[in-house]
Amino acid sequence: MKKKNRIIAINGESWCRTVTGIERVAIETTKELDRLAESGKIELVVPKNAQNLPELKNIKIVRLEAEASFFPKWTQVHFQKYVIKNRRLSLDFSNTCPFFSPGIEYIHDIFAKLYPSDYSANPRDRLIQLYSNLMYRRIARKAKKIITVSEYSKKTIADTYKINPDRIKVVYAGMGNYSAIKPDYSVFRLFPELEEKKFYFSLGSLSTRKNLKWIIEHASLYPDEQFVVSGKSLESIVPEELKKTGNLKNIIMAGYLSDGQVKAMLSKCRAFIFPSYFEGFGIPPLEALSCGAKIIISDAASLPEIYGKCACYISPDKPDVNLDEVLSQPVESPEKLLEKFTLHNSAVRLYDVLKEYF
Repeated sequence: MKKKNRIIAINGESWCRTVTGIERVAIETTKELDRLAESGKIELVVPKNAQNLPELKNIKIVRLEAEASFFPKWTQVHFQKYVIKNRRLSLDFSNTCPFFSPGIEYIHDIFAKLYPSDYSANPRDRLIQLYSNLMYRRIARKAKKIITVSEYSKKTIADTYKINPDRIKVVYAGMGNYSAIKPDYSVFRLFPELEEKKFYFSLGSLSTRKNLKWIIEHASLYPDEQFVVSGKSLESIVPEELKKTGNLKNIIMAGYLSDGQVKAMLSKCRAFIFPSYFEGFGIPPLEALSCGAKIIISDAASLPEIYGKCACYISPDKPDVNLDEVLSQPVESPEKLLEKFTLHNSAVRLYDVLKEYF
């Protein structure tokens, strides 16, 4: 039986991190929740060193004196102490939870559990993997409600941890107001060799599951095709193949690009390519579709569920493929898909879950 009249405490550690996919979801969803929430029902609990906090009308911001530094300490000590002392119900967006007081907890995917070999053997990576697995298991067993971002992730979580699927609520991820971002076409001055509609663009962290290996192997087989890869390495969780890109003249490793630069690339590329072999949702192809780009994506994990007939598909294990033929696959207009997967719709679904505990 659910305990009512609980105040939800959002874990605000995302405001202390470099903004990547999960952090962006946390930050933007919180803003959308503020537009939906009744005053006094939700708090955003942030560390002392939180930056760029939003102006919120209905969600109260609580800034603690403790800073977020060593990654588990904020959640497991300071945030957890606040939640227990003040009888709050935690809401965590990033695959973690207060160990002794799990509340409403997101598990976007269980990558560290399913693909342990993708983590290197150095101590820091091993710690990240062990901590991730500890959190997955704790959330699966003790969370009041588990939130995930696709039916695929729901099934993998339920099957792996042998739990009742009814404990898991699918709240599809969504895209914010991408139209508000102005394309920065000056990025093409950095790469003057690029010709409009004659290059393929890829975006994402350079972790192993993003499958840079596919692009490298394909590019080596088709030297007349041009690829631009934008992404930031995640410490040592980097594919060995990254070292090989320097030997291929038809791959440009663009590094980190701003949102405006990414949008410019998406608007001018021949197609956006996303060969990832494991995604809980996969937002970058959604952003590409919103820019009018064609998308070529992996037929693995959640991607067919999310993108349906709006995408051209490749196998993540078969790089020897004719991309002209792939792009000749019939696709549907993405209009309905873009209307479905918005941050507002995601926040509405999440708020429906939260209201069960108010």
